[in-house]
Amino acid sequence: MTPDITFRKGIIMTANSTAAPPDRDPTQIRRVLFSSYLGSVVEFYDFLLYGIAASLVFGQVFFANLDPVLGTIASFGTLATGYIARPLGGIIFGHFGDRVGRKSMLVITMSIMGFASTLIGLLPTYGQIGVAAPILLVCLRIVQGIAVGGEWGGAALMSLEHSTKNRRGFSASVTNMGGPSGALLATLVMTACSTMPEASFMSWGWRIPFLLSAGLVGLGLMIRLRVHESPVFAAARAAEAERVANGITIEKPSAPLVEVLRRYPKNVLLAAFGGAGAFVIQGLLATFAITLAVGGGADRTVVLLVHGLGSFLHIFTIPLFAALSDRVGRRPVMISGALGAAVLAYPIFQMLASGNEKLVLAAFLLGNPLVQAAMYGPLAAFISEMFGTNSRYTGASLGYQLGTTLGAGLAPLSAATLLAFGGGDPVWVSAMVATICLISALAIYFTRESYRDDIDLNEGGSLDGADSDSKTCQSQAGAYEAGVGFRGAGS
Repeated sequence: MTPDITFRKGIIMTANSTAAPPDRDPTQIRRVLFSSYLGSVVEFYDFLLYGIAASLVFGQVFFANLDPVLGTIASFGTLATGYIARPLGGIIFGHFGDRVGRKSMLVITMSIMGFASTLIGLLPTYGQIGVAAPILLVCLRIVQGIAVGGEWGGAALMSLEHSTKNRRGFSASVTNMGGPSGALLATLVMTACSTMPEASFMSWGWRIPFLLSAGLVGLGLMIRLRVHESPVFAAARAAEAERVANGITIEKPSAPLVEVLRRYPKNVLLAAFGGAGAFVIQGLLATFAITLAVGGGADRTVVLLVHGLGSFLHIFTIPLFAALSDRVGRRPVMISGALGAAVLAYPIFQMLASGNEKLVLAAFLLGNPLVQAAMYGPLAAFISEMFGTNSRYTGASLGYQLGTTLGAGLAPLSAATLLAFGGGDPVWVSAMVATICLISALAIYFTRESYRDDIDLNEGGSLDGADSDSKTCQSQAGAYEAGVGFRGAGS
């Protein structure tokens, strides 16, 4: 006979069910948020440190056989390979994160990132081993990209899925706070090293920040190993085990990537294009803007310090805009940021190119702490809420990392090329940024507002409309009665 079933929070429950809702202990939430933040700081320190080095060092060290302009373009080309590899990392670690758990993937990705960064710090130059040097550099950058591509999804979901419903935007933004925090740390360390005599800095001084990565990774792993698995993921797995124990067999689920591409293709595209505007600002201000300001006549150390100040303020404005999105919604906050970035793109890049250090400061303050933070603060929750629990790691990682590739990954290379095309005038760079931000605003506009959704529902963002609880239950009930997906043993 068929066992009695009821529906609660979108999960099939049998009559003698003992499954409990996800447990969210306040102490564990604080520990998870700190772990996600610190882990993200370490990951992005390593990843964005490469961008600073690409702006100041790699063109001369690893592409010494090229004209300086071509060397800079080639250096930004290696930067792009890391972003191109990020979606692959999202797919690989997303698969196992949706199958095995979020926590274990975070430990693996951090270890891989630290290993790759340390090797970059030990890498011989073009003058020492010739063309093998840039080839090895590209390979290590790809490894970095795969690691950070898997890191973000797990860290964001650990924060999001541990959080209460009315604080998801703020909690998930803690992971994104690691971006500017890592950038600030990388900038400060590289700035300290750049005060060395030029010959010493170009010979060995630039390596120190990369070698420090080993110690940072050790600290991050010590914290990360102490947190519990995501309660939403654990509850979903417990509910599946209980259904089996009560005589309900479950068809073998599709691979998370297959599930995402089958059920959420529109969501992936909207997530990627919706985030591209935030990433193009982030990517250019972390790399190309430094080259542009120094090339305009500003002192290199001053530019790095100004960039560090912008990154410091960015740490605090990200959660402010995320908390605002918990009150008014993700879409209004993010669209406002995208439109603001499109309007301010031209003045920001003209100020950077001026060489005037006060104008350079104004450009960095307008860029990341203001318009970029409005887009980036709510982004982690905005993307994660589009997908159901069983494929959320893969779906959120894929959407986010495709956005980074479209925005930050190709932007410095494209900007350097457009700057050369414009004869040193960044007008075409401004046009590119404005266009991407307008596309992001349009993509966000076409998404469904999700800040009030219940992410404990396994169906997640695949459902349209506000009544997601009843739709989930109805779809599962229909599947049960039709013998599709769930089949009662002996019925």
